[in-house]
Amino acid sequence: MNYLEAINYGNAILKKNNIQNCGLDTELLLAKALRNNRETILINLNKKIEIKFLNKFIKLISRRKKNEPIAYILQKKEFWKNIFFINKDVLIPRPETELVIEEILKFVDINHSKSFLDVGTGSGNITISLIKERLNLRATAIDISTKAIKVAKFNAKMHHLENKINFLNIDIDKFNYNKYDFIVSNPPYIKEANLKNLEDNVRLFEPHIALRAGIDGFKEIKKIIKKGRKLLKKKGKLVLEIGNNQDRLTKYLLNKNGFQINKIRKDFNSIPRVIVSTIL
Repeated sequence: MNYLEAINYGNAILKKNNIQNCGLDTELLLAKALRNNRETILINLNKKIEIKFLNKFIKLISRRKKNEPIAYILQKKEFWKNIFFINKDVLIPRPETELVIEEILKFVDINHSKSFLDVGTGSGNITISLIKERLNLRATAIDISTKAIKVAKFNAKMHHLENKINFLNIDIDKFNYNKYDFIVSNPPYIKEANLKNLEDNVRLFEPHIALRAGIDGFKEIKKIIKKGRKLLKKKGKLVLEIGNNQDRLTKYLLNKNGFQINKIRKDFNSIPRVIVSTIL
């Protein structure tokens, strides 16, 4: 079998299983199996594939046809301007979370030295992206998952930022260190009852510990807002990513805890997604 025949084979299987972007996914999976890049494959379509590489490709296609996210199979995901190592111990970074980066860069001057806390760092994508844009930032990144912290540390080392970030395996409830110029978090915000309604590629493969947020979906948001009062410097900012229909209650909780709402940023579907607030 040559490259073109392999692509046609994989494309047909993924299409039959209703996988979106089946053509692109097939080419990416073939590139992974061959340990090559997609562009090289596309200009060498008549080249024959060794059996060991073909068998690996078939296994990758088998994983993808079961709706396993392409990011987990490739073990990488682009976020903001960078590539991150991803596995099943962390959520796959979403495009809407880039709005968090955009909003923070608006109030952090490129020459200012500030310290911040990232609550629920996951793969470390938010913290690493921010520091690469603002090299004077210093970060503490926490997560309750030891496996997630391991992934985040790997990404920090990959981006040569391991000395700029203090990673801690701890819950925000038990965290009492320092005062910060700002706190950022993309916390779990899915109601317990709604987990079963998530799309299969999320429900079956992504870590529920990073999705589940109690009966009302606000378990972690409440904790972060309450603790944020104690951990922020005067006039410090809290930037939260929130779920669908969570803006009203989040605003109420922020106001109740002494925060002033600065901005609510809507995502690409006009859903309120990021709330920027300041502790008074």
